[in-house]
Amino acid sequence: MKKIFITGATGYIGGSIARVLLEKGYEITALVRKASAAEELKALGITPVIGHLHNLKLLREEARQADAVINTADADDVHVVATFLEALEGTGKTFIHTSGSSLVGDKSVGQRSDVVYHEDVPLEPRLEKAQRVVINDTVLKAAQRGIRSIVIVPTMIYGAGLGLKKDSIQVPMLMDISREKQAGVHIEAGENIWSNVHMADLAELYWLALENAPAGSYYYAENGEAALKDIAVSISKKLGFGGKTVALPIDEAIERWGPDASSYGLASNSRVDATKARKTLGWQPKYASILTDIEG
Repeated sequence: MKKIFITGATGYIGGSIARVLLEKGYEITALVRKASAAEELKALGITPVIGHLHNLKLLREEARQADAVINTADADDVHVVATFLEALEGTGKTFIHTSGSSLVGDKSVGQRSDVVYHEDVPLEPRLEKAQRVVINDTVLKAAQRGIRSIVIVPTMIYGAGLGLKKDSIQVPMLMDISREKQAGVHIEAGENIWSNVHMADLAELYWLALENAPAGSYYYAENGEAALKDIAVSISKKLGFGGKTVALPIDEAIERWGPDASSYGLASNSRVDATKARKTLGWQPKYASILTDIEG
């Protein structure tokens, strides 16, 4: 297996995975919308294919030419996933779909929960995350349709990206508002906890899954966790505010970031256990502290 087609290669996750796979000797083809970004990918050794996610004919063609497809562009786009599954059905080729651990989110509005999920815990998602779980389940069931299908569920990702995009999502959002407020910011009490994973470790997990995961595999990706208030303290220290924090009301957060990013990305508990990836794939993440990374 040498030729990989990736969506989202100009993004934080996809670009980092592409870079690691290039270093491992894979040939990478990537979907890209802009000619300028295509040139940047070429400079990295990636073959760009200019198009967009809803150019479904193009997705089908590229999937059929590749040995494996890795979708990192949009966890919730049912049309993209359906197109890849239709194109790959019966081929025995690999399809890795990138999800996200907000699917276990509890909408706790900053309150702590002690519930930790592992892959064998049945999911009963809230309405807002039901579609994501349906997509994941459909990808996993595609193993019965002659596809080596795999779902990877990252948690809060941190650390410098390895591709064109260097910054993650959640931490930079909090950094920006903390600069405005002159203090680290958390939503409501900030006692809610998120599992987290360093980008370099996550990219390594994709490589291991690509090489070794059996069809129908589902993996959480984490190597530590932190309460959002503790993250706010670290951001405050990093920005020179001495550890001072302020609580943002949930309604103000929603006005700024929208309901999904606020209620599920920053104010929920999203706690998972990645023992399965460590035991079955030999994954050995090297980074274990989002707080140290932020303050560093």
